[in-house]
Amino acid sequence: MAYTHDGWTLYKRDVKLRSGKTQTIYFFSKKTPKSGTPCDLPSGYKVGVNKRTGLPYLKKKKFGF
Repeated sequence: MAYTHDGWTLYKRDVKLRSGKTQTIYFFSKKTPKSGTPCDLPSGYKVGVNKRTGLPYLKKKKFGF
């Protein structure tokens, strides 16, 4: 089940870095992107919203000790 927030759907895409490693990037989109698959909210993250633009973004949760 894909995560949605106010009409925005969370997608993920694996990109290959110059070093040869593969990294997963997450992004929100209202339309279906050319590449990327819908995904659930990754563990350890929460959703924030940019106050000026209204665009959602992922933010790591802070764990207090």
